[in-house]
Amino acid sequence: MLRHPEFDPVAISLGPLKIHWYGLTYLVGFLVGWWLGRLRARKPGSPVTEEQMGDLLFYVALGVILGGRFGYVIFYNFDQFLGDPLWLLRVWEGGMSFHGGLIGVMLAFWWFGRKIGRSFFQIADFVAPLVPVGLGAGRIGNFINGELWGKPTDVPWGMVFPQAQDALARHPSQLYQFALEGVLFFILLWWFSSKPRPRMAVSGCFLLLYGVFRFVVEFFRQPDPQLGYLAFDWLTMGQVLSFPMILVGLAMIVFAYRRDVR
Repeated sequence: MLRHPEFDPVAISLGPLKIHWYGLTYLVGFLVGWWLGRLRARKPGSPVTEEQMGDLLFYVALGVILGGRFGYVIFYNFDQFLGDPLWLLRVWEGGMSFHGGLIGVMLAFWWFGRKIGRSFFQIADFVAPLVPVGLGAGRIGNFINGELWGKPTDVPWGMVFPQAQDALARHPSQLYQFALEGVLFFILLWWFSSKPRPRMAVSGCFLLLYGVFRFVVEFFRQPDPQLGYLAFDWLTMGQVLSFPMILVGLAMIVFAYRRDVR
């Protein structure tokens, strides 16, 4: 049985200024995504130039932060927001939703594409392989904060999270998600996008893979206490939001190859 290291959530403290590890992991994710995006922008036929990557990063970051926060409030903790509306602005306390962030980023794709004269799926297919880096970095931030722990387990790598306020060994599900939604997701999507694909296929592959990985890992995560299981003593909100992604992703891939527009 392992024990969570109980990292100090504050990475750097300069008087009243406190920089949290959670924020730094997001920053690392954005910067690595920007660097990889510049590499992709050098390929012939890229819809985005290297010079435009800075603007694209700004739009995506805005979509992630606003969409992720609003999504968490709407999907997971609306009652707390009603009781304390200013909690919406206290992002440093944690509480971001991938599915909400995805909606925010999709709006950012449309907005940025309109600005530079590109279609939604040209931008989405370009950015999709960069996203797993940010997802993986965010899961490391969750692990450092000791939040979003897994269910009790007796596996040898089970970990006690003091923040759970019990002495139960639990799945370190944040690390599972880092491995699946970060590392493996990036490898598969980067490989898939490295060759010419019909427009929309890369975006469809993104939705399919993330939906599958998230649906699976939810079996190991402790459900949010304010929601619990929604049905069958195993169905979580994360699975409810991920299942449509699997269906839509499959449909997009089939449609993309039937149209075969590049």
